[in-house]
Amino acid sequence: MRKSKVRYQLFLTPKLAERLEALAAKPGVTKSAILVDALTAWINAAGASEAEERFGVRLDRISNQLARIERDGHVLIEAFALFVHYQLSVTPPIPEGDIAARASGLGRFNKFVAQVGKAMASGNRALTPAEDTP
Repeated sequence: MRKSKVRYQLFLTPKLAERLEALAAKPGVTKSAILVDALTAWINAAGASEAEERFGVRLDRISNQLARIERDGHVLIEAFALFVHYQLSVTPPIPEGDIAARASGLGRFNKFVAQVGKAMASGNRALTPAEDTP
């Protein structure tokens, strides 16, 4: 026959024993319940600490990589925005009646979009980081 609880004998310092007695003096509170709650909290904290030790370094590395990706994204967006601003400010608009120029511009734009799509699909980038170049 299995017992539902296991008995342990503990030795506490007098100060700790006094604090336990004071907590257990409240109605509906037992010394066993206080010790079970305290031991459960301590074991759970130790388990969390073990998980932090096991995964903390890896999570820190992933966090740093994500921060670099975010920074690189902001740099790319800013560079692209500055380029578009410059290009729009130095290039005169095509006259409304110039159908040939508009068709040529649309053709160049469609070719540009196709090249971007092809590069994204293949994984080949026009700009590679300095460490990737020989």
